Amino acid sequence: IENPPLSTLLIENAFSLNHFVCFKGGDITFIAKVEAKDLLRKPTVKWFKGKWMDLASKTGKHLQLKESFDRITKVHTFEMHIIKAKENYAGNYRCEVTYKDKFDSCSFDLEVKGWRCPSCCFALRGEGQDDAGELDFSGLLKHREPKQEEVPEVDYEKIAFMYGITDLRGLLRRLKKTKKEEKKSEAFAKKLEPAYQVDKGGKIRLIVDLADPTVELKWYKNGQEIRPAPKYIFEHKGTQRIMVINNCQLNDDAAYSVVAGDEKSTTELFVKVLPVNIVKELEAVKTTVNERIELECEVSEEGAQVKWMKNGVEVPTGVRSRYRVKAEGTKHWLIIDDAMKEDTGTYSIMATGGTSESHVQPLKILQDLQDMKILLGKPLKLHCEILPINVPGRWYRNGQLIQPNDRISILHRAKTHKMEIESSVLHDAGDYTFVPEGYSQSLSAKVHIIDPPRVHLEALNAPDNTVTIVAGNKLRLEVPISGEPAPRVVWMKGERVILETGNRVRAETFTDHTSLTIDVAEREDTGNYKIVLQNEAGEDTASVKVKVVDIPDAPGSPLVPEVGGDWCSMTWDPPHYDGGSPILGYFIERKKKQSSRWMRLNFDLCKETTFEPKKMIEGVPYEVRIFAVNAIGVSKPSEPSKPFIPLAVTSEPTMLVVDDVTDTTVTMKWRPPDTIGAAGLDGYRVEYCIEGSETALQKTRYTITGLTMEDKILVRVKAINAAGESPPRTTQHSILPPKIRIPRHLKQTYIRKVGEVVNLVVPFVGKPRPKVNWLKDGEAIEPSQVSIRNSDCDSIIFIRKAERKHSGKYKLTVQVEKHMDTALLDIQIVDLPGPPQCVRIEEVWGVNVALDWTPPKDSGNAPITGYTIQKADKKTMEWYTCLEHYHRTCITISELVVGNEYFFRVFSENMVGLSESATTTKDIAVIMKEGLQLKSPEYIDYDFTEAPKFTQPLVNICAIAGYNTTLNCSVRANPRPKVIWMKNKIIIVDDPRYRMFSNQGVCSLEIRKPSPFDGGMYTCKAINDLGEAQVDCKLEVKGQSVLQTVKLGYSFTFEIACPCRMTSVECHVSSTSLRANVYTHVHTNVYVHIHTNVYAHIHTNVHTHSQN
Repeated sequence: IENPPLSTLLIENAFSLNHFVCFKGGDITFIAKVEAKDLLRKPTVKWFKGKWMDLASKTGKHLQLKESFDRITKVHTFEMHIIKAKENYAGNYRCEVTYKDKFDSCSFDLEVKGWRCPSCCFALRGEGQDDAGELDFSGLLKHREPKQEEVPEVDYEKIAFMYGITDLRGLLRRLKKTKKEEKKSEAFAKKLEPAYQVDKGGKIRLIVDLADPTVELKWYKNGQEIRPAPKYIFEHKGTQRIMVINNCQLNDDAAYSVVAGDEKSTTELFVKVLPVNIVKELEAVKTTVNERIELECEVSEEGAQVKWMKNGVEVPTGVRSRYRVKAEGTKHWLIIDDAMKEDTGTYSIMATGGTSESHVQPLKILQDLQDMKILLGKPLKLHCEILPINVPGRWYRNGQLIQPNDRISILHRAKTHKMEIESSVLHDAGDYTFVPEGYSQSLSAKVHIIDPPRVHLEALNAPDNTVTIVAGNKLRLEVPISGEPAPRVVWMKGERVILETGNRVRAETFTDHTSLTIDVAEREDTGNYKIVLQNEAGEDTASVKVKVVDIPDAPGSPLVPEVGGDWCSMTWDPPHYDGGSPILGYFIERKKKQSSRWMRLNFDLCKETTFEPKKMIEGVPYEVRIFAVNAIGVSKPSEPSKPFIPLAVTSEPTMLVVDDVTDTTVTMKWRPPDTIGAAGLDGYRVEYCIEGSETALQKTRYTITGLTMEDKILVRVKAINAAGESPPRTTQHSILPPKIRIPRHLKQTYIRKVGEVVNLVVPFVGKPRPKVNWLKDGEAIEPSQVSIRNSDCDSIIFIRKAERKHSGKYKLTVQVEKHMDTALLDIQIVDLPGPPQCVRIEEVWGVNVALDWTPPKDSGNAPITGYTIQKADKKTMEWYTCLEHYHRTCITISELVVGNEYFFRVFSENMVGLSESATTTKDIAVIMKEGLQLKSPEYIDYDFTEAPKFTQPLVNICAIAGYNTTLNCSVRANPRPKVIWMKNKIIIVDDPRYRMFSNQGVCSLEIRKPSPFDGGMYTCKAINDLGEAQVDCKLEVKGQSVLQTVKLGYSFTFEIACPCRMTSVECHVSSTSLRANVYTHVHTNVYVHIHTNVYAHIHTNVHTHSQN
């Protein structure tokens, strides 16, 4: 970016030549004019010599600055007069004019003709006194030998500024006053040096040597006596007198003198100011337009003078300037309150010890990012425009850096930055930020991804979207929904809207699902429920059918069409409403009419609408009632039946004989029945038929007439009472048609478990003895499987140990001549069911897991009544039951612990019990915290195989004979190595004196009660498929010492252990001492120690079978 143009303020100047010549001793004037038509106040004008020297502080006899204003022409005139120019006045001069944010300057060179001293280039410095600049430099330099060589020009101002020398003129003035000839002093053996120099903040020692130590001494600074203080310390060392000045500052730069008697010694102290260095450099600043800019720099000294520059031009810091300068201690700031594009440039700070630069480039936003709403799947395009055009940037979504890929493209062309996504997904929604590189300012926009709403009824896993609930229970129907933004959900039944504030029936909506809650389900809640979803992207509807099942209504009042002596037959109508579930059967109860206590007659459901109660008391009036049963429960009782009285028919008449026979009549007689019953006897009925004819004639007379000769007739007599007719009594043996009396418990399916005994007795009647035949599923029964025993009145089927193959339809056939009766028995042998076929984890969300499984392949020959679901934490694998007697094949397990991993298993259940085993899920359900997703790191399998390597070698050891010792070492190898122990390079095999151990790489060899023979070189060798390694050690076995006390002149014999046999050693002791301590070793020598300190050396005889 180009530097901003400077306003032209100077309308007239005499500096167009940029070079002026003046003779030594002459005068010269420079004039600058500024037009003030557009200026509200007087501009600021500064005159400089060189780069830094401000001439406003140098005015005096030889330099004068004047200014005037012409009210007519509106022109300011500024003049600089140089009077009696000298050669040291030569140099570069500059005039700077500043007004608010306007700036102008011009420079020129002045050349003074005549002899020029290079060391007097600082002549213009002064404090404004009248005698400023009137120093006799020739007198100070008269002893200097002129150089023949031409001295190169040096910028002494720069050197003086660098080293902090600000008053060279005063330095020369002090040197001029110093005496050139030193006279011999009577008071001082050694005077002060002519001049001293010290760094600012340093310490200086001024030393004089006195000729007479008794002379009184006083110190002065600029004629003022110096008193002892922490800053001034006086020391005496022999004849030396020392004044120490601590922490020298600029005010310590002065003339010092010391007075001893009538004599005086003077010196000059010069305090050198160190250059001001930049400690902390300026940093590049990148910000946006209208933002505040602060450039910070830190220098090495507090209160140092610095100058701020922009593109090489000093920054104006006037009252109305946009630039403000701030300093605190060693820190300096340049502040721009409202940055503009024109503020772009290179800013620098200049100190005596160096400079520091920083580039400022404000950022201008031409077009910001815009908030957007995008339909799911549609392209997403974001763009912005900024200046300058060469600034790159980065895109972020929700604080995460966006990297370009196949779906996301990022473009930068000139001032335009674009980010495009081909097909948006819900994950693309969020806060997007574009951050220009190097700038703290960012551009932001919100992107919303909208998606048409959808209802996911398939998650209900309900056939035909029908949900069944038992009346009185609570129904909570949760339906997953989707849509962005979250759709508005309305539940409706018919035209009625279900509100969230409903009492018993209410609808609730959550982030990802909606729910319908019915606290206490009623029959009226059955129907179709409609779900309507709406958001700004579209609308969706779905229907769910709710079926409320209940106990059935009471059946119709039972009818009793037939009664017997202790039984009756009854029928009834099914209930009008089955409760939404099929009728499974009926319960029957009866009671005596005078009683209020009802008694249950059947404990197994009666499948039919007929029943025969038995075991009633004859002549007592009874009432019966019916309960209907479905899968939900038992209905209310029906209305009681009309009272009925069981009455039994009489027994058959006895002793029926032919009393008289004529050609056409037969007279019969008999005796009354043995059993008449509570109904009494009302009379008899006589029936007869011609042999070969099927017509039965009913007569009430005792004499049967109208017979034909030689006819054979069959006569039977029945007794009649209120209960009916008795069994007939025939005159001769007649055929009794067979009749099977099936027991009540066999009229339903006969169920037994595997392994139980089956013993069924089926009674029947018939004369002569009927023929009995059994069939199973239409085939003959194998005697080896089922035992059958028949008698005149019943048939018994017996199975000692029931098996499932014994289940089936058993058909009993009873036949008497042409008469036949059949009965069908259903026998069901049941067993435990098998486990479910497959248990799967369908979905894991939050702290919930959805399970699904397939019914077992083997139901145990009985309907599956439910399932038992259990869970186990992966850490403990302890199983806990979640739910029992569950009827469906899918379930949602809730309230799981976040962070745990779970297995699940399912048992099948039928009427026998739970399956012996359960089916466990293959996968693990990981309950993770929402918003977090753990990616399992991929690990590269490390090859742990390696050749044997001993990590701890064997060490040489010294053992004591007779005491167990152990050799230890450790080896690392994979696969596990084979360890071999060797003694003197011979493998140790099956030696009972050695025990070898190897545990976790630690190899040990235990030597039991070693002897010197066991000493030697031992080796441990490890071998596997990758190589081998071995370590060695030396074992030394020392003999065992024996301490004995003997008397003088006595001999004793003892045994010691030898590697091959027991050896006998005999020793004689002779000494003047009464007692002796004898130390016997396993070697052939015996050493004896006498308490009187007399030592004797004794030889023993070792007796063996081989040597003496």
